[in-house]
Amino acid sequence: MSHKRPQEDSTKGRPSEAFTPDQDKRRRVPTLRNVVQEVMKLQSVQHLLEPVLEPLIRRVVKEEVEVALRKHLNNMKRNGGKDVNSTSRSLQLQFLNNLSLPVFTGTRIEAEECSAIKVAIVDSLTGQIVSSGLESSAKVEVVVLEGDFDGDERDIWTLEEFKNNIVREREGKKPLLAGDAFLTLTGGIGLVGEISFSDNSSWTRSRRFRLGARVVDGSDGTRVREAKTESFIVRDHRGELYKKHHPPSLSDEVWRLEKIGKDGAFHKRLSRENINCVKDFLTMLFIDPPRLRHILGTGMSAKMWEVTVEHARTCVLDKRMHLYCPPGSQQKSGVVFNIVGQVMGLLSECQYNTIDKLSETEKIEAQNLVISALQQWEEVVSFDDEASLTSSVKREISNGTKYLASQKIGGFDYAQPSASSPDIISTIYSVGGLSGLDDYALHGYDQALSYPGQVTNSLICDTDITQTFCDEDHLRYFGSDLQPQSLGLESQADLQTAVEGFLLQRTVAVQAQRRWTKVFSVLKWFSIKRRVKEKFRGLQI
Repeated sequence: MSHKRPQEDSTKGRPSEAFTPDQDKRRRVPTLRNVVQEVMKLQSVQHLLEPVLEPLIRRVVKEEVEVALRKHLNNMKRNGGKDVNSTSRSLQLQFLNNLSLPVFTGTRIEAEECSAIKVAIVDSLTGQIVSSGLESSAKVEVVVLEGDFDGDERDIWTLEEFKNNIVREREGKKPLLAGDAFLTLTGGIGLVGEISFSDNSSWTRSRRFRLGARVVDGSDGTRVREAKTESFIVRDHRGELYKKHHPPSLSDEVWRLEKIGKDGAFHKRLSRENINCVKDFLTMLFIDPPRLRHILGTGMSAKMWEVTVEHARTCVLDKRMHLYCPPGSQQKSGVVFNIVGQVMGLLSECQYNTIDKLSETEKIEAQNLVISALQQWEEVVSFDDEASLTSSVKREISNGTKYLASQKIGGFDYAQPSASSPDIISTIYSVGGLSGLDDYALHGYDQALSYPGQVTNSLICDTDITQTFCDEDHLRYFGSDLQPQSLGLESQADLQTAVEGFLLQRTVAVQAQRRWTKVFSVLKWFSIKRRVKEKFRGLQI
C-alpha cells in the first residue's frame, strides 16, 4: 500500500492540515504572530492620537476643576458670611413701597399713589428698621439692574454678582438714570429724589429692568446687603404718544386707529375730507363705505382695511337713539339711528321694527333717511336709549297723542307739552273744585287752534292760522273778553294785524315755542273763565 506525502500549503510553506468536522467547531486559538501584529497596530494608533487627545482631555479636566473650585469658594464665602452674621447684626437695604407702573422714559419714577420711593436699612433677623448707629445715616446709591437678576434659589447673592448685574447706558447714550441717584438715610430711612429713565428696556437681554440700592458710604466694614425691586418694563414715552387706543373713543383722533399713522398718507387723505376723529370715520363708514374706501385709496390693502374697520367698530358708543321723520310722514314713519349714523330700525305707521327685521329695500330706504337726517339735524328727535323710544311710542299711540317727547332744534333740547295735560296753568286745577281741564277743553276747536306741538316737523304754524284765530265765530265763542275793544284795539283788522305781527316775530325755535305756549294758555284761560261764569250763573238761577 503506497503512502502519499502530505501536500504543503503553497502560501505558508507548511503542510495543510486535514480537519475533522469536530475540529472545525472548535474555536481557533490566535497565534503569537497575530497577537504581536495587533499590539503593533494599537501602538501605532496610540502614537498618532496622543498628540491630539492629550491637550483636549487636559483642557476639559481643567475647566471642570475650575468650575467646581469656584462653586466651592462661593459657598465658603456665603457660609462665612452666615457665621459672621450669627455673631453680629445682619443688615440689608429694602424698598418699602412698590413702583407705580407702567414706567416711561423721561417720566419721574414714583411709587404707588404718586408717592416718593422709600429706602430703609433693616435688620434682616428682626425686620426692624435700624434707626441708630452709623448705618442709619449711610449714603445710598440707586442703580439699574438686569431684569433677570434673581440671585440663587434662596434669593441670596454676593457683592460681585450684584455689581456684574448693574446695567450701564448704551454706547453714545446719556446715563441710564437721569437725576439724583444718591440719597442719605435719616434715622434709617431715605427718599429717592427725582430720577427717570433716559432709555427703554427693550435692548437688554431680559427686556426688563430692576431698581437696585447699595450702600456706598457709612458702614463700619460690615456688609449691608443690597436691595432690588421687582422687574418691570420701561417703555419709550415717544411711542406712548403715538400709541393706538384699544378700544378707541369717539373723540380720539382718527390716527389712533390701526394702520393709520399720525401725519401719514392715510391721515392726510382723511383730513382733507374733514374726517378728523373716530366718530367721523364711523359715520362715513355707515353712511357711505365705498366713498370712505375710495378716500383711503389703493395704498391701503384689503387686509389693512379690514384691520382698521374692525378696530373702529370696537369703539364704545352711548345708548342714545335718534329719530328722524321726513316731511309729510305725519310723524308716524321715520328712521331710528345711533350717534354715528348706524341704522337701528324703522318706524312705519307707528310700529318700530329693528334692523334685523328689515328687507334689503327697507335698509336702503333707511340709509337714505339717515343721510337726510344728518342734513336736517334740527328735525331729529333724541331718546335716552332704545327702550325709552319704544316705550314712548307705545304709550303715546295708546293715548292717541304725539310720541315725540323731546325735539332738538338749533342745539337746544326742550319738552313739548301735550294739550291733553298742560302744566303751564296748573293753578287752575283748584278753581271751583275742578280736578282738571278736560271738561273745559275747546271741543271742536282743536284742529282750528292747531297747537304748535301738533304741526308736522315745525314749531311754526302756517299763516292760514292767523285767519283761524281771528274768525268772528271763534272770537264770539270766547265772549266779549277777547273782542278787539277789550284788548285795546279798534277793529277786528287790528286784532288780525296784531296776531300776524306776533307770528312774524319768530326768529328762534325756542322763542316760538314759548310764544305759542303763552297764546294757548291765554285762549284756554278765557275758555275756562267763560264756562265758569256760565256755571255760577246757572247755579244762582
